[in-house]
Amino acid sequence: MEFEPYRGELVVYCYRMLGSFHDAEDLVQETMLRAWKARDRYDRSRASVRTWLYRIATNACLTALEGRARRSLPSGLGTPSDDPGAPLTPAFDIPWLQPFPDARFDPESRTDLRLALVAAMQVLPARQRAVLLLREVLEFSAAEVAAQLGTTVPAVNSALQRARAALADVGEVGEVSEPEDPGVRAVIQRYVRAFEAADVPALVRLLTDEAILEMPPVPLWYRGGRDYGLFMDRVFRTRGTGWRIRNLTANGQPAFAAYAPEPGGGHRLHTLQVFTVRGGRIARNVVFADPRVFEPFDLPERIPFDEFRQPR
Repeated sequence: MEFEPYRGELVVYCYRMLGSFHDAEDLVQETMLRAWKARDRYDRSRASVRTWLYRIATNACLTALEGRARRSLPSGLGTPSDDPGAPLTPAFDIPWLQPFPDARFDPESRTDLRLALVAAMQVLPARQRAVLLLREVLEFSAAEVAAQLGTTVPAVNSALQRARAALADVGEVGEVSEPEDPGVRAVIQRYVRAFEAADVPALVRLLTDEAILEMPPVPLWYRGGRDYGLFMDRVFRTRGTGWRIRNLTANGQPAFAAYAPEPGGGHRLHTLQVFTVRGGRIARNVVFADPRVFEPFDLPERIPFDEFRQPR
């Protein structure tokens, strides 16, 4: 019985459920182990291998989520700051949402992974979250989901209606442009050039009026070009100019790794930044500064002084 072909899509599912890539990988490994131990009891006449694996993964996720605080982004925890000079104190006690490393998985298995949407899903009760994902994203039937959750079809339909209503009340989960869209690529290229040149006015011109800048694990966040620009001024004054960028994607969104200049030469990995682009402008930049989120992206910690940025 082959389980490995389903590993990638199960990681994506568990990530949507948990909001953590590291936890998702651990839960899928646990799912595979449980399936292997129970393989003699598997009844092919009642469910396909895929459906059976999702049942095991769902139960593992629901157990893992019991008593846990939801994962969030700073913008989901309070009002924006109006002090671009506020201390940047990490809050490692908060379970922050993590980015998803697109390059490691089949593009067909990682649709609808936008950070804002995954963050919104964390607001849902765990079983509603599972029903929404299993029914609307993975397109299991109501009967299959009822069997996976050990409940009834009417209960599944009711949970789906409640989940839809709850998500409708959460802002900023609408459609965004794909990272390979030529217009999006052009916007990001202009942003990269302005960032590497420490040209703050050029950065601000690329933003929407209500653009959001947030930096987990720092709980601060800013809204609007004025504070965005003042904060970037602070970054370049503090960390210097002459940064280097490596382009990538995360959560199906344009992203890059930012390398800060080091006094002795070369550049050191500083942040992973994930962008939301709407209408030809940057609407959100989530700047991940926790080194633990860098690992799944296989990024070098340092790049030599004479290494050019990758072609765009």
